[in-house]
Amino acid sequence: MHPDSSLIVFFTVMELKEVNRFKAQHTWLRANPHWLQTLKLKTVPSRDTLSRRYKQLTPKLEALVAYLGGVGATLDLETTTEVVYEDKSLYKAKGGVWHQKDRSVNHIPKGLRALDTDASGSTSKYCGWVYGYGLHLTTTASGFPILVSVYTASVSEKAALDQKIEFLLERNIGYVVGDGGDTDLKRVKKFADAGLFLLTPIHGAKRDEAVAYVEAIHTSEPLVTYQKQRKTAIEPVFALLIELSATHANQKQLPASGIANMRLFLMLTVVLLQLAMLVNSVWNLPFRKVSWMIASFR
Repeated sequence: MHPDSSLIVFFTVMELKEVNRFKAQHTWLRANPHWLQTLKLKTVPSRDTLSRRYKQLTPKLEALVAYLGGVGATLDLETTTEVVYEDKSLYKAKGGVWHQKDRSVNHIPKGLRALDTDASGSTSKYCGWVYGYGLHLTTTASGFPILVSVYTASVSEKAALDQKIEFLLERNIGYVVGDGGDTDLKRVKKFADAGLFLLTPIHGAKRDEAVAYVEAIHTSEPLVTYQKQRKTAIEPVFALLIELSATHANQKQLPASGIANMRLFLMLTVVLLQLAMLVNSVWNLPFRKVSWMIASFR
């Protein structure tokens, strides 16, 4: 009765409008019945239907991000498409903080309300220690997202990246540029054996194989360039995602709870950025401009 495509568009609009509660979304659609025709919906979905379907859309969003990533990767004619950039950004879970000493024994302290028990903790150099979720993003040199995954905060960058190897090989990616969180010479070899060069910083190398790896990078002009581009390729993209998701305050506070809800919420944000970049390329606007999209809906 309610096509996935229609609901994806609806939830995307709701995220831009910062209408994140399912009851509020149901009320909004009842108050704006003309949107039913726009969305190709025959009836207003119930609150329970919206909640249930929201959680079921993750595989479709993953496929949509990958599809749009393939389209967007061809937009940048100035840089090679065989190089991608990988990074992780932490978002704070809604509600209180479940500290590891209590979480490890499944104890919820008295008075700790609205706790998101799906979340976990990790540390970021930008946000400090965060109890919540991690968005693991892969972009082109121009900053166009081509792949996204969302886990609880404690899932490492290494573990998330390992899940992407097959996808990257299918896209004929040759180089993956990460940060210190990806550094591991055994993984560098694992990636190399699969056909990928994992380019990460190594400081104070002492072992022979580590020294050789660093020297190989520093004596290759393309590799030095790829590594230098990382700060402009992917790091500023996370600021755009904050703007689109309106998660400005309190360590990028998320609006709801649960891994199923937050996974889709953050993936929708990435789709919004992809769409904005694609439209910008058509209209000859600055590639990373998202203010027009926000102003159109808020």
